[in-house]
Amino acid sequence: MPLRFTFRQLEYLVAVGDAGTIALAADRLNVSSPSISSAISQLEAHFGIQIFVRHHAQGLSLTPGGRRLFNAARQILDSAAALNDLASDITQRARGPLAVGALTTLAPLISASVRRSFQAENPDADVTLAEGNQADLLRMLGRAEIDVAITYDIEIPKDILFERLISLSPSVMLPSDHPLATRHEIDLSEIAAEALVLLDMPLSRDYFLSLFHEAGLRPNITERTQSLSVVRSLVANGFGYSIANIRAQSDLAPDGERLAIVPLAGGLRPVTMGLATKQSVHRSRIVSAFFAHLHARAAAGDLPGTA
Repeated sequence: MPLRFTFRQLEYLVAVGDAGTIALAADRLNVSSPSISSAISQLEAHFGIQIFVRHHAQGLSLTPGGRRLFNAARQILDSAAALNDLASDITQRARGPLAVGALTTLAPLISASVRRSFQAENPDADVTLAEGNQADLLRMLGRAEIDVAITYDIEIPKDILFERLISLSPSVMLPSDHPLATRHEIDLSEIAAEALVLLDMPLSRDYFLSLFHEAGLRPNITERTQSLSVVRSLVANGFGYSIANIRAQSDLAPDGERLAIVPLAGGLRPVTMGLATKQSVHRSRIVSAFFAHLHARAAAGDLPGTA
């Protein structure tokens, strides 16, 4: 049988098999739903079998034969991707695609900077960026939608490998005219009764609240938001204080109001920022090069938001 199908069609087949719907697969691949529908129909016509069963308003499911094709297509795509590693080994250069995810709070400060510096060192690398909360990143790693995540050591499952880059101690974020804004450090007990603007992201919120619990304190939460930019604006405009581990390069909130960042006293538990990947016996050259690059920048104190 002559080969009249493409790697792109196989990619669409695997994406639909993983997603369960054409619409979700199209969203993940950033292509149109009709393009994926056409590719699936062409594969079914080429192989002479029904790959998916269409369920009205409930997506698609693989037929028994479709499941065998799905598994074989995934193996073919994995083998094709290994050609990048082979080329890298031959040329001794990191090359090919690299999908990097970053925690939402870290992404604005770190993603573009490390992409630029990594691609400057590895011009044959093709880096794409994604962002999400911790649960999003772990899900993307599990589905192989990203190769590596820049994140914290919070609720890392056993099938994920985490390598430390740097420890980040918590600090208090205050409006610039707050009475404690000029202090060198603040004890959490001095401020716990005041209005807290909580960065309310999955898993991250548990870490922030645990600082109060471990100190025997009860926070006075008056505002919740999943946006660090909104947190900074609320604090700068006097609606409370907040706690953060990552530090922006500027002390200005998005609306131009000024903030003060003061370290918390007492050696409170830090979070560790690092790199997460799926557990694997083999790490591709480009992923290894990215790890080495980030470790070098961390050792040099050159990661944005960590100083």
